Amino acid sequence: MERFEINGHEVVDGDVRPTGNGAHVYVPRRWLGADVKIVRVSEPASDSNE
Repeated sequence: MERFEINGHEVVDGDVRPTGNGAHVYVPRRWLGADVKIVRVSEPASDSNE
């Protein structure tokens, strides 16, 4: 695993959920319009569809 240093304001710990042909992560509505970064911290499930 690589190490990244990111300066920011808040952190949300969540799960990636399937949607259509992709996936999404929920963040608070008050984050609408903000710039965000998503960092994967574990390997994807082996049974996930790509």
